[in-house]
Amino acid sequence: MAEEATNGASTGVAISGVLVQVSVPATKAEDAVTFYKAAFGAEEVRRSSCSKRKADQEQPSLLCAELKIGGSSFLICGQIEDSTVVKGDVAPVLIRVQVDDVEAAVSKAVQAGAQLQGEICEDEAACGGGSLGKLVDPFGVSWAVIAPAKVTEVEA
Repeated sequence: MAEEATNGASTGVAISGVLVQVSVPATKAEDAVTFYKAAFGAEEVRRSSCSKRKADQEQPSLLCAELKIGGSSFLICGQIEDSTVVKGDVAPVLIRVQVDDVEAAVSKAVQAGAQLQGEICEDEAACGGGSLGKLVDPFGVSWAVIAPAKVTEVEA
């Protein structure tokens, strides 16, 4: 077992980053890529396909696509029987997108097929406050579209 560092971090294992993987049914993977491009302006960085799948026409050929929104990347992967996704009781995931204009970003996502949950509001609990719009995309993924509160200097 790795030694514990003073700040609680494990030593001896170098972690270079974290990449969120969104798993959707294999038949919906291509639709998910299209949705994230339309809703959030995602840019496709790379993709991995399985030519055997396409030749057999048993399942769609897209295995996984890496998408980038702003400076952050995430994966859209087609879930198959032997998928690495844990089944059963799993923790819910929320993806936060920081924007300058919440209303415009939410409107674009809704036009692409997301559903707004409630209303856009000013939220003190949005990690620093600011505008917040909650969405659920067509694949069941929850999104928080956030514009941080403007910092104003208080005169003494």
